[in-house]
Amino acid sequence: MNQSNKRVIFYSLIASLGGLLFGFDIAIFSGAIPFIQPDLDLSPSQLGWVASSLYLGCAAGTMTFGKIAERLGRKKSLFIVALIFGISSIAMGLSNHMNTIVIWRVIAGFSVGGASILSPLYIAELSPRHIRGKMVSINQLAIVIGILMAYITNYYLSFTSWNWRWMFMSGALPATLFLFFLPFLPESPKWLVFNGQREKGTKILGSLLTVDQLQAEIEHIDRQKNQEQKGFVIANIFKQGLGFLLLVAIVIAVCQQFSGANAVLFYAPIIFEKAGMDVNGQLFQQILIGSINLIATLIGMRFVDKVGRKKLLLIGSGGMALLLVLIGLSFAGTFIPSYLLSFFVITFIGVYAATLGPVTWVVITEIFPMQIRETAVGIASAFLWVACFSLTYLFPVIINSFTTLQTFLLFAGICFAYFIFILFAVRETKNNRV
Repeated sequence: MNQSNKRVIFYSLIASLGGLLFGFDIAIFSGAIPFIQPDLDLSPSQLGWVASSLYLGCAAGTMTFGKIAERLGRKKSLFIVALIFGISSIAMGLSNHMNTIVIWRVIAGFSVGGASILSPLYIAELSPRHIRGKMVSINQLAIVIGILMAYITNYYLSFTSWNWRWMFMSGALPATLFLFFLPFLPESPKWLVFNGQREKGTKILGSLLTVDQLQAEIEHIDRQKNQEQKGFVIANIFKQGLGFLLLVAIVIAVCQQFSGANAVLFYAPIIFEKAGMDVNGQLFQQILIGSINLIATLIGMRFVDKVGRKKLLLIGSGGMALLLVLIGLSFAGTFIPSYLLSFFVITFIGVYAATLGPVTWVVITEIFPMQIRETAVGIASAFLWVACFSLTYLFPVIINSFTTLQTFLLFAGICFAYFIFILFAVRETKNNRV
């Protein structure tokens, strides 16, 4: 490995700490469910509201931080993300009322939404094309590490008297770690060149690319800058071809959420409670889920640049549709024995983590040209978080209103429809120049 690639990996690892914050915060609430629900006497709809309120902030954060990153750059924007995250984590843990927790979860979500677009965007703009998919997938790796860290934290804090409060406040630790390492990052060189700081941006790019790659990238940025349209940038997206790209990105983002994977990741205690497990068993199952999530993400990173984005999305959506049917049937216990439930759930998360999990973010960052990228990625990500809010709010109500078999068959149908969409509407993006 040459020195340039080592720098790219080092910077990508630091930037991916934003993904770690993202993963930690979306998963930490799941361990708090068995304790915060009786402590605050939350109904299923209230539980869904507290859990999902984070994603209202996420949707706002993706839209807002797209413009912030356009004006201030990627590095300063990431600093703002980490600072807000740390403060809001402590405030959530110290809150005594449901509405106060909701307010701070919306604020925390604002930073999580920013992290969800800024980290992969920064990494994509920093990485050479031949390793870009793998580098952007580092962000997804950090997300699943954050999820696993949250699950482990939940398990051990569950034995303390202030359990759900400590769970929330523990988010300040990864935020502090991110703030410590951020000074080591350079600004995105492509953002610098695109925004008139050509000499500084070229110098950073020169330390990351070969001479031929550098010249090609500078020429590519210049072409995109020359094509930049003044005025309202959202209107520019709907120029010929770009409106369809935005639609594809939105569907990819929304279907990642409605695939059912996040229902398992966020509400595993409720799901395994339906199978008769006690609280400790539920939280331990989450650690197993988080572990396979991490291993499968590493597998996905290995193949994303070799197999391609579209093939992995097809494998993922098709495989998940089948596994969701098996999960539902194992709950019913009619055709498939219930003791296979854990195996099917863990396999389902593994397929998701190797395919839809990382590939969604790779495609969203690759599909748009630079002159509309911040805005377009922000719009697609906002739809992702609106979908995540809807799923998180409705799942406790759905699983309380319908049978578990019906619930998982619904998700299976969504995955199958997504498979058809990918097959006919999505093009391979691995050779696109970012």
